[in-house]
Amino acid sequence: MTPTTDTHDMDERVAAILDEFAGHFVTSLRAPVLHHPSEYGLDAETVTFPASDGVPLEGWFVPAEGSDKLVIANHPMGFSRSGQPTHREPWLSIWGPSGNTMEVDFVRDYRILHDAGYNVLAYDLRNHGLSGAAHGGIIGSGWLEARDVLGSLNYVRERADTRAMTVGLFSRCLGANSTFAAMTRQPRAFDGVRCLVAPQPVTTSIILQHQLELAGVSRAHIGALDERIVLRTGISLAERDNREWAKAVTTPTFLYQVHDDVLTEPEDVQTMFDNIPVADKKLHWVKGTTARWDGYLEFQRRPEPMLAWFQEHMN
Repeated sequence: MTPTTDTHDMDERVAAILDEFAGHFVTSLRAPVLHHPSEYGLDAETVTFPASDGVPLEGWFVPAEGSDKLVIANHPMGFSRSGQPTHREPWLSIWGPSGNTMEVDFVRDYRILHDAGYNVLAYDLRNHGLSGAAHGGIIGSGWLEARDVLGSLNYVRERADTRAMTVGLFSRCLGANSTFAAMTRQPRAFDGVRCLVAPQPVTTSIILQHQLELAGVSRAHIGALDERIVLRTGISLAERDNREWAKAVTTPTFLYQVHDDVLTEPEDVQTMFDNIPVADKKLHWVKGTTARWDGYLEFQRRPEPMLAWFQEHMN
C-alpha cells in the first residue's frame, strides 16, 4: 500500500481495511474440496451428518481394515477437509504477504493415519468446504463451530461400524479452537475420547493484530476492528478467547505450533498449554520457519511425534 501523510486519506484507508477484515467473518472465502483420498490409493465413503444443532456437515470416512481405532480430523479457518490451494489465486494474494504461498493438501495426512492403522473421519466445518451454510455465513472462531465437533462425536457413536471404536481427535487451528469450545460447553461429550492432537490453535485477537500490521495498520486499531466484528456477527473478540476455553480441556493433549509464525506469537499457544488443567500434555515447537502453513504441513513431513501420541493413548 502507498504511504500517505494525509490524515483524512489515512483514516479512510484504515477504515476500509478494518471493514474488509471484519467482513471475512461473515463472507469468508470457501476453499474447495480439491483433492480426494482416491488420489492416494484410499477407499473413502462420502458421508453427511448433522452438527449438534442440525447443520449438515460433509466428510469422508476412510476405513482401515481390521482396525478398531478412529481419528476424527477437521481443519483451519478458510480451509476444507482437503486443505487449501494457497499457491493459486485468490488465496495467494490473501496469504502471500505473510509468507504462506504453498499448497496445503491434508489428504496426505489421512494416508499417513490410514497406514498407521487408523480409520479416519475427516469433515468440513460449517460455512467451509461442502458443509452447510449457517448463521448467515458467520465464522464464530470456534464458538459456533463447537457444534460441528459435537456432531462428529455423535455421528461416530451412532454409526454401527464405528460406535465401539477407540477415538482420538486431530483438530487443526479453527478446528482446535472449536474442540476447546465444545469441551467448555459439553465436557461429558468427550468421555471416552482418548487424546487430542491440536496443531496451531490461535486466539483470534492475536492473529488479527498481526494481520493488521502486515496490512500496514497499527494493532492499536484492534478495538475498532472488534466493534466492526460485533456489528456484523454479534460475537466479540473477548468471546472468542480460546485461551479461556483451554481451561476446560481434560483430554490428554498434544499441541504444536510454528514458534516464529509471523501471524501469531509463542506466548499465545504457551498460555493455552499452561491453561490446560491436565498433567498428560505436550507442547512441540516447529522451528526454522516463519510460515504458519509449515505448521499445517508438519504432520506429513515429520509425523513421528504425533503418531507416537496417538499410539500411546489409543492402544
